[in-house]
Amino acid sequence: MIELKGITKSFDTLCVLKGIDLCIDKGEVVSIVGPSGAGKTTLLQIMGSLDKPDSGTVVLDGVDMNTLRGKEMAHFRNTKIGFVFQFHQLLPEFTALENVMIPAFIAGRSEKDARSSALELLRFMGVEERAAHKPNELSGGEKQRVAVARALINHPAVVLADEPSGSLDTKNKEELHQLFFDLRDRFGQTFVIVTHDETLAKITDRTIHMQDGLILNESFMNGMSMNNQKQE
Repeated sequence: MIELKGITKSFDTLCVLKGIDLCIDKGEVVSIVGPSGAGKTTLLQIMGSLDKPDSGTVVLDGVDMNTLRGKEMAHFRNTKIGFVFQFHQLLPEFTALENVMIPAFIAGRSEKDARSSALELLRFMGVEERAAHKPNELSGGEKQRVAVARALINHPAVVLADEPSGSLDTKNKEELHQLFFDLRDRFGQTFVIVTHDETLAKITDRTIHMQDGLILNESFMNGMSMNNQKQE
């Protein structure tokens, strides 16, 4: 469902990604781990079309993203990729419901359709009763659940999450982590999660270990490990 081949990326003289090959299947919950500076977030941004690689290809849901430009790229990103960040990035002037509906409006969906889908997602997240509240009236865990609902509103092929539980307490972390698997089981949703949380990494279907811009190995929930790339 997602295939990366030969991905490289440098910033000035710093080589951040040194030739990444990675495949992710539909319905997988995959974590990417490694020390700071390993290239995890840069890889996630390239996967989500927020940045471009210096070389290599990213094929998502059968589309080579190198072939997309301008409005075509923006539409693809809006409809095929959902994003969840460490700090929810909800717009403070809008209610929880309105925040979830915004990507649907951008995609050209009607207000009736957007509202119905948003309420269904908030209900599934367990925060339907908070729909009319603005972000400053929500707890940290509630904000992140709203952010996940917003990421899902256009039925994306994949949700990319960057340290999604990094700002949450233990209880809310555990609930958010379980939510990812509930969404996979209910909707077949694919997740790629950059995290420093070892507890989350251990329960994902597959864990990609990165260091110095390379994938060192992959480990699976059943404990099996395999080398994926060699260091240069």
